[in-house]
Amino acid sequence: MLTDDLRGLFYIGWKDLRAYYLKPPNISWGILLPFAFVLAFAMRNPGSLRELVPGLLGLTVLFGTSSMEAIVITFERRTGALERLLLAPVRLPALVAGKMLGGMIFGLTVSLAVLVVVLIAFGVDGVNWPLLSLTLLFSAAAFSALGAFVSVTVKEVFEAQTLANFIRFPMIFLGGVFLPVAALPVTLQVVAHILPLTYAVEALRVALGQGAESQSGLDLLVLLAFTVGLFLATVRILARRVA
Repeated sequence: MLTDDLRGLFYIGWKDLRAYYLKPPNISWGILLPFAFVLAFAMRNPGSLRELVPGLLGLTVLFGTSSMEAIVITFERRTGALERLLLAPVRLPALVAGKMLGGMIFGLTVSLAVLVVVLIAFGVDGVNWPLLSLTLLFSAAAFSALGAFVSVTVKEVFEAQTLANFIRFPMIFLGGVFLPVAALPVTLQVVAHILPLTYAVEALRVALGQGAESQSGLDLLVLLAFTVGLFLATVRILARRVA
């Protein structure tokens, strides 16, 4: 059974990558949209461009993993493709993990492309490579789980897109991308600390040599908690919807 689950998980992720993710519009969306946000902010304060790099990477992971992830399950439920997958010898948690795997791989791929550009522009001095790798991996898992959760809570694709944007866009402005969370009003700081992007950006800032390392372990644990919690909630909701 475990072998079937692992095999199914791999092929579901690979199928989603080919069918949904590896398309020019998705690649451009995943890379250009974060750049557009960051450059628009940097035009008002050009000296802060280097400080915006952690936020740029965080946004790239967020949009790369969740943009299609948030609609794939909804779309396949509407077309009947999900029911065909459920006939395969693979358990529901493995199916959801396979869906998440596709989003994670795509998100990490576009993030690595952005990371190469950033390192060429600013150099590699002070980069904590193990922490950077773990942060990108944990962030991709958390945001992919968020996308999957959104995808199973609605019935229509347009509802999934609307809900995903309703969650993601506040994160852009409250997650420490452009302004430190400590500079926000107290009420907004509380909101910021229930958003996964906040912890991703904090850990990326440390990994790129822009922050103290004391909080990075906690940031990774919170991202892991988001991943597990959203994954379990997704499996539970989907089980009820396909029963």
